[in-house]
Amino acid sequence: MQYTIRGIPSRFDVVVRHEAAVSHQSLNAVLIKALERGLNLGPEPTRYDDLADLAGSWVHDPEFDKAMADMDKVDEALWK
Repeated sequence: MQYTIRGIPSRFDVVVRHEAAVSHQSLNAVLIKALERGLNLGPEPTRYDDLADLAGSWVHDPEFDKAMADMDKVDEALWK
């Protein structure tokens, strides 16, 4: 089956061409995968189990670990 799609926004074109170049795939393959994902027609629907798209994902930060360790210290004077 073949389709002709007109009026593709330039931002869409840039992203699709970039993905094709980075993944070493044809524009056709990238577009079919995008349609499958967008319409939940892939082998398995995408199941999201976190909020990474909204809040980002964890990045190890030694300064954060130090700050958390400082919070775990018990002030003996307060517990008498």
